[in-house]
Amino acid sequence: MRRTGDAVIRVRGARVHNLRAVDVDIPRDALVVVTGVSGSGKSSLAFGTVYAEAQARYLESVAPYARRLIDQIALPDVGEITGLPPAVALQQARGTPQSRSTVGTVTALSNSLRMLFSRAGDYPTGADRLDSDAFSSNTPAGACPHCHGLGRVHEVTEASLVPDQSLSIRHKAVAAWPGAWQGKSYRDILAALGYDVDRPWRELPQAERDWILFTDEQPVVTVHAEREAHRIQRPYQGTYQSARRYVLHTLANSQSATLRRKALQHVEIRPCPVCGGAGLRPEALAVTVAGASIAELTALPLTALAARLDTAPGSDVARGIVADLRARIDALTGLGLGYLSMSRATPTLSSGELQRLRLATTLRSSLFGVVYVLDEPSAGLHPADTQDLLEVLDRLREAGNSLLVVEHEPDVISHADWLIDIGPGAGTHGGLVLYSGPPTGLERVAGSVTGRYLANPPREQSRQRTPAGFLELRGVRHHNLDGVDVDVPLEVFTAVTGVSGSGKTTLVTAVLATAVRDHLGLARDAAARDAATTDEQEGDDVPVTAASIGRLSGLDAIDRLVEVDQKPIGRTPRSNLATYTGLFDGVRKLFAATDEARRRGYSVGRFSFNVEDGRCPNCQGEGFVAVELLFLPGAYSPCPVCHGARYNPETLEVRYRGNSIADVLALSVDAATDFFADVPAVARSLATLGEVGLGYLTLGQPATELSGGEAQRIKLATELQRASRGHTLFVLDEPTTGLHPADVDRLMRLLHALVDARNTVVVIEHDMDVAAAADHVVDLGPGGGDQGGRIVATGTPAEVADTAASRTAAYLRAVLDRP
Repeated sequence: MRRTGDAVIRVRGARVHNLRAVDVDIPRDALVVVTGVSGSGKSSLAFGTVYAEAQARYLESVAPYARRLIDQIALPDVGEITGLPPAVALQQARGTPQSRSTVGTVTALSNSLRMLFSRAGDYPTGADRLDSDAFSSNTPAGACPHCHGLGRVHEVTEASLVPDQSLSIRHKAVAAWPGAWQGKSYRDILAALGYDVDRPWRELPQAERDWILFTDEQPVVTVHAEREAHRIQRPYQGTYQSARRYVLHTLANSQSATLRRKALQHVEIRPCPVCGGAGLRPEALAVTVAGASIAELTALPLTALAARLDTAPGSDVARGIVADLRARIDALTGLGLGYLSMSRATPTLSSGELQRLRLATTLRSSLFGVVYVLDEPSAGLHPADTQDLLEVLDRLREAGNSLLVVEHEPDVISHADWLIDIGPGAGTHGGLVLYSGPPTGLERVAGSVTGRYLANPPREQSRQRTPAGFLELRGVRHHNLDGVDVDVPLEVFTAVTGVSGSGKTTLVTAVLATAVRDHLGLARDAAARDAATTDEQEGDDVPVTAASIGRLSGLDAIDRLVEVDQKPIGRTPRSNLATYTGLFDGVRKLFAATDEARRRGYSVGRFSFNVEDGRCPNCQGEGFVAVELLFLPGAYSPCPVCHGARYNPETLEVRYRGNSIADVLALSVDAATDFFADVPAVARSLATLGEVGLGYLTLGQPATELSGGEAQRIKLATELQRASRGHTLFVLDEPTTGLHPADVDRLMRLLHALVDARNTVVVIEHDMDVAAAADHVVDLGPGGGDQGGRIVATGTPAEVADTAASRTAAYLRAVLDRP
């Protein structure tokens, strides 16, 4: 352990969020870990106070323009901070993901590799040497002109446009057309053109079917719509467009995420026939290094890419570029990311993977004298990879930097030079510094929940329930899964384990959940078709590939599917906990029923911040205004008119039990539980939120302020509110991310209760305490990427712990052997 020096960051009177006038000295040139239960105030100290103050000081120093922005950005509520160096924050926020952003572009590996091909590649005889931009699919010089560098094209077929050929045109055989009036208009136009709209689609001549679906003609005809008793229909001039034209036009021009998702259900995304999916022009693909094109190299896992680069040409230029590439790749593999390829799109990565990519990139920045503020860098890491993470953190510290890390992982906590424990509870029950000192002293602090868990970690025993049957998957092929056979037991708790990149999410989310969704006939969009590799964003389509399953049985035992992931519940402050869970509907009804609201004629809609009548006209009901910093990421600042209340003054004058609607949104879940104890419609939602450990959040907590783990638990609470019917498959992706061990225990009790109600729970997990408490464990590996994708062990936790080939076994055994 490194000894800390006299240099410290002195924080005095910090009152950000729930911090209660906190005074603390944070050692510099040290690895400082901030611990505490979820919602205790850890992030408020590290990010909301220390990093926010450093960012504000930076803005004050750069330009008059930036200084003007200080008035718009909320400064941290702190009395004084001294000894604060420049700060760099590495958070788990995704930003705005898009399919053109890849592992290569985020880490700058792409720049070096393109330079290698440009300067030292093997060119065809007589070919001119290309600039590095020619090897990028994101530049006009390099992008394939057919697919514009995306590497894929949207194609429509008769099967995708008309999924049920037994229907007639009148009965919406052409499912790709829009609903309501526009779709009816197209059908009326076809009738006016003489087509038989009442004949089953399969009985229409092929030539007519092709014209209806694929023609580029846009005839204009007079339509005499059918009369309806309650409406007056007049003739009108209607313009026809084929189903293909409508779908492709929607994808190319619509700004509506809903319309785009519907259109994507009726296209097939295929590799570009010109570039073969590479996204590059032919002249760039003709250049090779180590016998491979740049597209072939970027598709390799980073570990395989490093080995291939060792055989690259030996010129001085090539050696210098390869050395840079190897150093960058070594930093990534050292953080357990060697299974990723450079071409992997960033929307397909977890928040933890993105943060570790950024962390690896900082190792090449040569910065020193700064404080790195990190948000649970161990999130998503298998215990076998945690040691590599600690070595990276040590390297950053030894380079002359300070590290302030928010963490729950015991191995990271025990490795720290200094601990700051915040508590004792969450929300208004937290916000105090319980301990600040070396890790060994925390166990002696009576009021510290973290100290108790470090000193004597409890372990919940596996129930070892007997399965009611099995979902049998045979011959599964998808991503790195190659012919995998696996049985998923029903009505038990199953933990799927394995090192990062071993294929856990592919198996559970992209294969199992998708198969169940298809069996149940659930509607799905492009994102849902392959949740392991797709995070669909408006205007951005990530390629979707379907899993191949040789045989699948046992699905009839599942009546319902619930998928709970860590994707945000919203991307602006307008979305919050109260609106997502639906409890706000009940709250608004209570306000609308007050005597004052009735006297003024206010309806339920008046108390919605999405309705013009009641919301603040300046921020449009968001409570925040966006501040564009141009040279820095944009930020949100409280609205200067309503000061975050969201509503106009007239609406705020209506009171329910002495509180305005804004006052209610400012209540924590715990406080609101008491406030609405006699209102069943609201109380049930609040009780469930408390059960999943979210009692510290406020009802109006903006989605932009929620972690991935919090978003996942909000989704879980929303599902738990519904009446339990049994025979439901619950799929959760690392539900313990961001949870203190004490909160993990609460979550486990809830999940076991679901199983006791005859449901099936499957969780992807790295937390060995969760795996040890499961009824059944499926361990994938043995490594990541092409070194994984195989079932290493299955069985009870004890059986998996005795499997020599499993990298999980030793860590699972350590938990099982714990007294």
